[in-house]
Parts: sequence; C-alpha cells; structure tokens
Amino acid sequence: MTQELIELRQSILEGRYDDALEIIDDLEEMSKQSTLRKIEAFLVRLCIHLIKNQIEQRLTNSWIASISDSVIQIAKLNIKDNQKSYYIKADEWQEYVEEAVAMAIRPASAEIFGGTLKPSQITQRLNREILIDFAQRLLQLTYQYQPKELPDVIDNHLAQLPGGEDWFE
Repeated sequence: MTQELIELRQSILEGRYDDALEIIDDLEEMSKQSTLRKIEAFLVRLCIHLIKNQIEQRLTNSWIASISDSVIQIAKLNIKDNQKSYYIKADEWQEYVEEAVAMAIRPASAEIFGGTLKPSQITQRLNREILIDFAQRLLQLTYQYQPKELPDVIDNHLAQLPGGEDWFE
C-alpha cells in the first residue's frame, strides 16, 4: 500500500490524473478485500461454535460470548463509512456462510468431544441447512439493530439452540 501511495503522489504531481484515479480505485478495492477477509474470519469463528453446539447439543459461556462477539464484529465491519450501505448486502450471505461452514469443520473437529471426531464424521453428523439458516438469521440482525443493541437480541436467538434454554435459565 505504501508503494501505491507513492505512485499516487507522483501521478498527481505530474498531472497524470487518469493514473491517479486508477490507483485510487485499486486502493479502494484493496480496502474492500481486507474488510471482507476480516468478515469472513469472524464468520468462520461463528460457524465453528454453531457446529460445536449442533454436534454436542450444548452451549457454554465461552461459545455464547464467541458467537455474540462474532456477530457484533461482523456488524461493525460490514457497514461502510457512509453508515448507509454494506459490503455484504442482506440477501448476499448464502455463499459466504456456506464457505465459512466448510472452512469451520476442521477446526471444530479439533474441539468437539475433545477432538475425538474426524472432520468427515462432523460432516456426516452436521445438518448444514439448519446451521446455515440459523447463522443467516443472526446475520440479519445486524441490519436491524445497532452493535450496542445486539447482545441481548442475540441472546434471545441463542436461547433457541440446543442447550440454550438451560443456559439462559
């Protein structure tokens, strides 16, 4: 990025404005890709804990904290600086969530039941459709609530998960 800024300055100083605009476009795209990678990382973390919940049929305090934090961080990252538009629109999550679930299976298998299940066993036991649907419902909350409002709203949704009712009593 430093090189791009040097080239941008030089282009402006030399009056090559078309080159400068092209560099600005490249910088914007780099920034967008960086933000999307961060969102994807939080989405994988979210899916790891949802997979653990579905397979182990329980919820722990740390899983709840991780799920909640992942959704909140996604909400903060996804909204653009203008506070009116999003990097990922509300109807565009399906592909992202499907990919995150695929990427989350291996790390989840290292933790589920003390790491005794192989990724292929997790894949066989996992109901992807239910998991993807639940993850998308959590993500939809980020379009309806401000990040500071999300923890309580997320808790209400997590109470619906296996073990959630017991945890929230």
